[in-house]
Amino acid sequence: MDSPADLAPDTHDATPSRPRDGRRAAFEANKLRKRLCRLAGEAIADFGMIADGDRVMVCLSGGKDSYGLLDVLWMLKHRAPVRFEVIAVNLDQKQPGFPAEVLPGYLGARGIPFRIVEQDTFSVVKRVIPEGGTMCSLCSRLRRGVLYRVASELGATKIALGHHRDDLLATFFLNLFFGGKLKTMPPKLVSDDGKHVVIRPLAYVRERDLAAYAKLREFPIIPCTLCGSQEHLQRRQVGEMLRTWERQHPGRLESIFGALAKATPSHLLDRRLFDFASLGADGVAPGEGDIGFDVDAPLEAAIERMAAGGPGVMPIAPRRPG
Repeated sequence: MDSPADLAPDTHDATPSRPRDGRRAAFEANKLRKRLCRLAGEAIADFGMIADGDRVMVCLSGGKDSYGLLDVLWMLKHRAPVRFEVIAVNLDQKQPGFPAEVLPGYLGARGIPFRIVEQDTFSVVKRVIPEGGTMCSLCSRLRRGVLYRVASELGATKIALGHHRDDLLATFFLNLFFGGKLKTMPPKLVSDDGKHVVIRPLAYVRERDLAAYAKLREFPIIPCTLCGSQEHLQRRQVGEMLRTWERQHPGRLESIFGALAKATPSHLLDRRLFDFASLGADGVAPGEGDIGFDVDAPLEAAIERMAAGGPGVMPIAPRRPG
């Protein structure tokens, strides 16, 4: 575990304010790290993401989210009540100008086991996708196949990805607006080849906290020259919509995120999840039934609280029953 001194930026500057600035940065980094670890720990426990003896392969892209994920899991590895291993894996996709020395240098200095996999998926994507087209889908499929293979070679029992709360919310709205589905990124799933378990320990963590943490920790960020250059992506536009809501309507995103953990199948339209055809009056009030002609009092109260600038319906992280 890093000491507070390890978290502080360089304090060799002789100006009088620099040591105080360094201590302040160390304090803020430690406070933020505790929050990230707490939220990640809650998500891991809520969804049974990591078990005793697991070998967790952390997919490290060089972006703020995957750095934050690795940092949090590396700390939890030394504190968690279960024993698990962590190994970082980076896929060098041969993007022009990619600084291949950055990640080995960083991981080696931290003493974190790692593997760098080299495969030129960049050229494939650029050759197949026409100029101006969306590259993410093909790039993701190619990257996924390589990482699944590497996970098998390493004997990894879990594959950890750095998606955060904002990613889950954005995916929900993308599916709602363009896919016609109530669906998001699950915190835990079985891979599409049926051989791996994929986890997202940062599911409860806000992107802005990861951005602040990356700045405080001075992670050596490596930008992506594929998706990072596509400003027109719908995901980027939905992300901006969410950030606008967060500024203008505090508490709205917490309420939406909480709703993802409180679905009521009998009050939707999916006949696969609820047997509407056989539904009938049997003299017994259903547990999730409506009072047919009445206003939903809890919903109205929540709307009034939100309009008055009060707290949302749910906290950021849905809690476990009991």
